[in-house]
Amino acid sequence: MPNRQDYDAQSSKHSEQSFFRFNRVAKVPLGVDDDDSYMDMSDETAHLKPRQQHWANKMQFVLACIGYSVGLGNVWRFPYMCYKSGGGVFLVPYCIILFICSIPLLFMELSVGQYTGRGPIGALGQLCPLFKGAGLASVVVSFLMSTYYSVIIGYSIYYFFTSFKTEMPWIDCNNRWNTPDCWVPQRKGINASAPDTSRTPSEEFFENKVLQISGGLEYPGMMRWELFACLICAWLMVYFATWKSIKSSAKVRYFTATFPFVLIIILMVRAVTLDGAAEGLRFFFRPKWSELKNANVWINAASQNFNSLGITFGSMISFASYNKYNNNILRDTVAVSAVNMITSLLVGIFAFSTLGNLALEQNTNVRDVIGDGPGMIFVVYPQAMAKMPYAQLWAVMFFFMLLCLGLNSQFAIVEVVVTSIQDGFPRWIKRHLGYHEIVVLFVCVISCLFGMPNIIQGGIYYFQLMDHYAASVTIMFLAFCQMIAIAWFYGTGRLSKNVKQMTGKAPSFYLRSCWLVLGPCLLFAIWVLSLINYHEPTYHNGRYTYPDWAYGIGWMFASFSLICIPGYAVINFLRSTGDTFWERIRNTLRPNIYECKICGEHHCEHDFPEQEQFMLAQEMATVYKPTNPHLLHLGQKCGYNAMQASPSHAEAGGPCGQ
Repeated sequence: MPNRQDYDAQSSKHSEQSFFRFNRVAKVPLGVDDDDSYMDMSDETAHLKPRQQHWANKMQFVLACIGYSVGLGNVWRFPYMCYKSGGGVFLVPYCIILFICSIPLLFMELSVGQYTGRGPIGALGQLCPLFKGAGLASVVVSFLMSTYYSVIIGYSIYYFFTSFKTEMPWIDCNNRWNTPDCWVPQRKGINASAPDTSRTPSEEFFENKVLQISGGLEYPGMMRWELFACLICAWLMVYFATWKSIKSSAKVRYFTATFPFVLIIILMVRAVTLDGAAEGLRFFFRPKWSELKNANVWINAASQNFNSLGITFGSMISFASYNKYNNNILRDTVAVSAVNMITSLLVGIFAFSTLGNLALEQNTNVRDVIGDGPGMIFVVYPQAMAKMPYAQLWAVMFFFMLLCLGLNSQFAIVEVVVTSIQDGFPRWIKRHLGYHEIVVLFVCVISCLFGMPNIIQGGIYYFQLMDHYAASVTIMFLAFCQMIAIAWFYGTGRLSKNVKQMTGKAPSFYLRSCWLVLGPCLLFAIWVLSLINYHEPTYHNGRYTYPDWAYGIGWMFASFSLICIPGYAVINFLRSTGDTFWERIRNTLRPNIYECKICGEHHCEHDFPEQEQFMLAQEMATVYKPTNPHLLHLGQKCGYNAMQASPSHAEAGGPCGQ
C-alpha cells in the first residue's frame, strides 16, 4: 500500500497509547469517544474488546493502587481489626495470608485486568464464564462498602471543622456531654486513682457528642443532622473527583496519596515517646498464641489483607484495565505490597503506642482501655493530638489526612462499581444515560441513600454489622472462588502465557504454586474453620450483644454477594449450548477471549472481522478527518477503508469532493 509508512509515522502517538486492534487499525485518537459501546455492538461482542481509555502515565496507576492501599484499609481498619483480634496474635495469620494468598492474588488481578482490559465482571466472564458471578459478587461487596466507608469520611469532615475551635472539645471533661466516668489524670492529680469505669474525654466526645449513641441497634434513635450534612459533603467530593473517571480522580491522587505518608511518620515518632508506649507496643508485637485457635482472628486477618490491598473487591482489576498492554505487573505488585505492609506497621506502632499511654493514664491494661468498635481511631488519635505541641494545628492536619485517605479508598470503590456497570450494560448505558457523569451520579446517590442508617443514633451498631458480614465473612469465599476460576479452570498455563505476552517474562514458581495449591488450600481451611468455630460480633469488648434478628440482617448482607456466584453459574449454564449436562458445563468453562487467527494473541493487528470493518466504516465516515496530504493522491475510491485506515478524499477537495 503506497505511503502507508508515512501515515503510520504521523499516527504513532495514538498507537503508543492503544494496544488493541481497534486503535491500531482505525487510528482513532484517544478521547474521540471513550465510551466502551462506541461500536454499538451486542453486549456479548462488545465485552471482548479492551477499553480504550488509559492512564496518562505510569505514576497515576501506581498512585491509584498505593492510594487505595494507604487508605482507610490501613489507617482506620488495621488498628481496629488488630485491637479487636487481640493484638500481636493478629500479625501471625496476617503475615501468613499476606505471602501465600494476598500478594499472589494481587499479581493475578493486575494481570487479568491488564490483559482483558475489563472490570471484574467482564474479566472473569471472559476467562471463565461459569464463575462470572464471582466478579459480580465483588462489585456487590464494593457497593456495600461504599455505603459505610463514606460515613468515615463524614466523621473526618466533622472532626476537621471541630479542630478549628479555640479549644478542642476532646481534651478535658468540662463539657455538657461528659459523664462522671470521664477521667483526665493531669487535671485530677498524680495520686488520684482512676475509677474502674473510667473513660477518656475523646471517647466520650465521640460517643456522646458526635454519635449521641443509643443503647443498641434495637433503639435506632433520631437522625444526626450534623453528620448528615457531612455525609452529603463527602459524596459531593467523591462525585466531582470521579465524574470524569480516571481523568479526574488520577489528578486528585497526586496529593491525596502522598501527603498522608509524611504525617503518619511524624505522628508515629511522637507516639513512641509517650509514657506507657512500651506497654502498647508489647501488646502489638507479642502474640498470645492460644488465640490462634479463634476463627475470628483468621477471618479478620484475611479480610484485612484483602481490604488493605484492595483485592477481591474488583478495584485492582479495574485499575489495571486502564494500563497499557506491556506494563510491568511484577514491579507494581512488589511496590504496592511493600508500601501496604510498611504503612500498616507504622500505623500500628502509632496507634498502639497511644493506647499504651491511655492505659497508663486510665490505670488499666491495653486490652480494656477503650471499646473495640469501628470508631476506635476517633478515640485514640484525637487523644494523641492533644499531647502534641501546637495540638490544634496537628489535629487539623491529621483529620485532613484522614479525609484524603477516605477519599482514596472511596475513589477506588466507586470506580469499580461504575466500571462494572458500564462493562456489563454498554448499550443500555449509552441509550438511557448517555454520559459517564450521569452513571457516576446515579451510583453516588444510591450509595448515599443506603448509607443513611449509619448516621442515626444507633447507626454505629449497624455500621459494625455491615462491616463484619459484608466485608469480612464473605471475602474469603470470594477470594477462593476467584482463585479456582482463574488458576484451575482458566489455567495457570494460560495465565502465565498471557503474562509473558505482556511483560516478556512468565510468573515465578512461587506465584504459580500459590495460585494452584497453597492459596486455595489456605483459604478453604480458614473458611471451614470459620464455620466450625464461629462467634457472632459484639460491640465494646462484649458489653453489648446484638439481638438475634440483627444477625439475620447481617447474613442477609452476606448473601447479597454470595448468591451471585451460584446464581450467575446457573444462568450461564442454561444459556450455554450443548445436548448433555457435561457439554454445557464444558462450554461455560471455556474462555471467551478474542484470539487472533494468525498469531493467537489477544492484542494484535492481524485479524479484523469483516463485520467490524463494515461497522467501523459507517462510524468513522462522520468523524474521520484526513491529516496526511500524501494520501490524497493514492487514487482510492471514495469512502473509508477499514483495512487500510485511509481517509476519504472528499473533505480535502480531492476527486470525490469536487
